[in-house]
Amino acid sequence: MELGGLLLLIALAWLWMDSLKVREIAVRGAREACAAENLLFLDDTVSIASIKLARDSEGQLRLQRAYDFEYSDTGNNRIRGGVVMLGERMVLLNIGLRLVRDTRDSSM
Repeated sequence: MELGGLLLLIALAWLWMDSLKVREIAVRGAREACAAENLLFLDDTVSIASIKLARDSEGQLRLQRAYDFEYSDTGNNRIRGGVVMLGERMVLLNIGLRLVRDTRDSSM
């Protein structure tokens, strides 16, 4: 009984530490994607949306974590984006559809 409890605590500590590392990778990816698109990455954080088991391209079981974050294209709004991590690898980054403003001179 005591050994089982100890193993459970070790497993939970591993999950927590691994989740912190993967979350930092997700934050960095979202920040870089927003910077590349000239968007404002709001609150400088991501929040966990889901966690489940999934297989990677080699058939290995990994934890798949989905994170939500918010960004702004004008500074006056909040738009929701998402990051999906499979293990420590980013497999999906969604910054959604945005209105693209035409910057060409309309008098031509």
